[in-house]
Amino acid sequence: MRRINPGVPIYPVDDPRKAYDFTKRVVIAGGAGFLGQALARYLVKQGWSVVILSRRAAREDVLIRTVVWDGRTVGEWKAELEIADAVVNLTGRSVACLYTPENKREILASRVDSVRAIAQAWAKCTTRPPVIVQASSLAFYGDAGDRVCDEYSPPGTGFSVEVCQAWENAFFEQDNGPREVVLRIGFVLGRNGGALEPLAKLARRFVGGAAGNGRQYISWLHINDFCAMVLWVINNQNARTIYNACTPNPVTNAAFMRALRKALGRPWSPPTPAWAVKLGARHIMKADPSLALTGRRCVPRKSLEEGFVMKHTDLDATLRELVKP
Repeated sequence: MRRINPGVPIYPVDDPRKAYDFTKRVVIAGGAGFLGQALARYLVKQGWSVVILSRRAAREDVLIRTVVWDGRTVGEWKAELEIADAVVNLTGRSVACLYTPENKREILASRVDSVRAIAQAWAKCTTRPPVIVQASSLAFYGDAGDRVCDEYSPPGTGFSVEVCQAWENAFFEQDNGPREVVLRIGFVLGRNGGALEPLAKLARRFVGGAAGNGRQYISWLHINDFCAMVLWVINNQNARTIYNACTPNPVTNAAFMRALRKALGRPWSPPTPAWAVKLGARHIMKADPSLALTGRRCVPRKSLEEGFVMKHTDLDATLRELVKP
């Protein structure tokens, strides 16, 4: 029998919200960012009530509440897990920064600490959420060149790979825990934020050429398919371990930027040499150049084999939809 949330409001008969099954409840840790906000709105439309764990308080909403946590220690937020049907952890300091020693420590700690805090809270719950979905990254595979990477491919090398390995190891080190699912998330495309926004700005300013040689792969995913995949693994009792969250159609950086220019009605732009990318990344964008100059050619083998269907697999159509006014 499904657990009932005693705090769920009852609406008048003529209120359109009455159609929702508010007994379905999800906690999204780190839900204040681009992915979390999109996922929260998507799940509400699917009939779920949502609680976001964030370091900052937010305006109260009937169907999306924000509860403050520090991302490191068990606090009063543990009570939200007691009546949750699922937990999704998207917590992690942005990697769009310079990889200084301090930033590296924060990137790693923000991910591992949040995983362990949720595990400790889960263990203390009397009634426990049956499934936890944990974010990771396709950066696990490193700078893979032309090699096709599915969920069974080995890890690469480098700082980002080490972060992903520590992140996932912290998640799977729990014993006798809930059903556990890791989503290695790719280049998620959506409106008003995320990975697409800075590239679209460049293309609109007629500097949307390939980065470096342009042969590095981008494994992309429409934001709606990302949200649908999260809900699919929550509802699918057979979904376990690791899934690549990307379309089966990765493209090179050069091809991606060509499609983006076409969607925006911009002409051909010359490629930006690697040295210029490094200079601009470090001194203008304040980000590590590897974010633009490395890539991986990933496919979602497991989810395709298990029946998940993506609706947005054509890059040209996806970009036309997302950049139109």
